[in-house]
Amino acid sequence: MSALEFNRPRRRLIPGRGFFYVLLVVIIVAGGFYLIPRFEWHKPEIKITPEVDTIGLAPVEITVNDRGRGLKSFGVVLDSGGTSYPLAAEEYDQPVAEKKFTVLISSKLTGLKEGPAVLRVSARDRSLWNLFRGNETVVQKKVTIDITPPTLELIADDRYVNFGGVGMLVYKPSADTATTGVKIGQYFFPGYKGQIKEMPDYYIAYFAHPYNVGENERAALVATDKAGNAREMKLGARQGSPKDIFVKVNKELRKENEAKIKSITEKSTPSMLWKNAFTQLSNSKVEANFADARTYIYKDETIDNAYHLGYDLSVTKHYPAEAANSGVVAFTGDLGIYGNTVIIDHGLGLFTLYSHLSSIDVKVGNQIKQQQVIGKTGETGLAAGDHLHYGVYLHGVAILPVEWWDEKWIRDNVEPKLAGKSSEAVQEEKSPKSTRKVVRKRKR
Repeated sequence: MSALEFNRPRRRLIPGRGFFYVLLVVIIVAGGFYLIPRFEWHKPEIKITPEVDTIGLAPVEITVNDRGRGLKSFGVVLDSGGTSYPLAAEEYDQPVAEKKFTVLISSKLTGLKEGPAVLRVSARDRSLWNLFRGNETVVQKKVTIDITPPTLELIADDRYVNFGGVGMLVYKPSADTATTGVKIGQYFFPGYKGQIKEMPDYYIAYFAHPYNVGENERAALVATDKAGNAREMKLGARQGSPKDIFVKVNKELRKENEAKIKSITEKSTPSMLWKNAFTQLSNSKVEANFADARTYIYKDETIDNAYHLGYDLSVTKHYPAEAANSGVVAFTGDLGIYGNTVIIDHGLGLFTLYSHLSSIDVKVGNQIKQQQVIGKTGETGLAAGDHLHYGVYLHGVAILPVEWWDEKWIRDNVEPKLAGKSSEAVQEEKSPKSTRKVVRKRKR
């Protein structure tokens, strides 16, 4: 060893430095294992079913997946006409890997109009990425809002179908129909277009009353558009003898139907929605009167009795049915013995009813003008021949329709009260002074 090497100071070994470096590496690695998964950058995945550009009243299925830290929140908003309609919103305390939602667009959403819109679906996960805010996926889909179901016009049907037997329909759905046919129980029988040469837009459908479907089950004619909106029309075809079916329907179903009408016509708009006299169906004649006592006879045997609460008006087959006065549609749909029916609320407890329609062209909530076409006459329900059953109701009670057609009755009995005067006072104001003096002397 040289003198130089002998005099060089020895390095001091600091106890624990190696251990410190090892510990630091362990901490960094462990921190990486702990933090890196929490800072994952995989965004949630969103799938919308069905993949269509038009949405309606049918449910929309939305599936959200997150393969990282799990979902934290989810939301669905519909932007239409400058207004945002929240359809779904959820937040999760615990991580969720997958979530499925069924979103329904209601026609009762205030201000929602048909036309272009944007469906916006957003999902955020529990990652610490993006300054601890997490990964977010936003899917914006341009859609067209269509919440009006197709229309159906029944041309010809079968009233009675044998158990296990077959019936046949001729009908006309609106042009926006995507699928159509007859449904009974769990079975569906499709309709076929273009089978009648003179009427290429008419459909025909054969349908069965299957052996394993209850005898009281009624078939329904259905039509669905590409937005999933569906129209359903109950058919009169029933299994059994004509006598047994008629008695059961005329007694039991009539009672149910009249209770339904009463419940609808007891809830009215608290303001007057009409003016001037109501109008009779144009070009029609009255075939049956109000409160007629009817006796039903089958093979010389009296099988039932009932009162006819309205007028039967007839013109020609499938004649346009007109609203008697302005108002708001309170009900549309199948009403048992009355068949396809529209009920219009005219305010202050007054309603008009239009039944046995072959088609309906309006929906609940529509503002209706006087003599606006609301459908076409027909023979749905318990009807003998094509006609319009027209009824007037006041707070659930059937009343005489002819008064409301009478301009003089309206002028003498309604209009004076709307001015806060009696009919006599108005007549006296209109009379010459000399006549008024005479009248006063006579009263003494």
